[in-house]
Amino acid sequence: MPRILVIDDEAPIRRFLRIALEGSDYEVEEAERGRLGVEMAATSAPDAVIVDLGLPDIDGKDVVKKIREWSEVPVLVLSVRDGETEKIAALDAGANDYVTKPFATGELLARLRALLRTRKPGNAESAQLKFGTMVIDLAKHTITVDGSTVKLTKKEFEVLAFLGKHAGRLVTHGQLLSTIWGPAHLEDTHYLRIAIGHIREKIGDDALNPKYIVTEPGIGYRLFTGD
Repeated sequence: MPRILVIDDEAPIRRFLRIALEGSDYEVEEAERGRLGVEMAATSAPDAVIVDLGLPDIDGKDVVKKIREWSEVPVLVLSVRDGETEKIAALDAGANDYVTKPFATGELLARLRALLRTRKPGNAESAQLKFGTMVIDLAKHTITVDGSTVKLTKKEFEVLAFLGKHAGRLVTHGQLLSTIWGPAHLEDTHYLRIAIGHIREKIGDDALNPKYIVTEPGIGYRLFTGD
């Protein structure tokens, strides 16, 4: 039974969606706030997310962006905002589809079925990446090694998370610099060298005998998967 996470602060809307979705053989989870929705998306691995834009704590577009930091789960925006600019912004943030309120139940269910057809069975993603005793939590932006939290700067976390999401594959200097620092810094390899050095020191990794980060001289880095 596909699991749908509904993130909406209006109790009547959540109740209506639960009735409609459960009547179509979906399992439903609810969150009335954006940050709670992001946390539930990270911990319960839903098959699809329905999110309102007008949430009380953070905008729905920010919810989509945060989920997209680790997951490609189908996201359908359900909102009273019907302006073209708002729709474009939501889609650019990573939403897959956009339905305006009030909505026809049949259309909503049809759009949801279309999104789920792109989702392979058993393809639920986790916000936690585990490599030996190191855990990268993409939702909470935390790193733990042997159960202890490691304090990284924002850039250091982004570098390690990027390597984690591409674990086992060679990631070039250019890919890291462009993604983390921006295209204007493609030649600033010293930024990367310093960040990797600090990361290794903090996670207890040895450049000469690495457990986690392997250097490909002159090319880039690879996060060791242990396989």
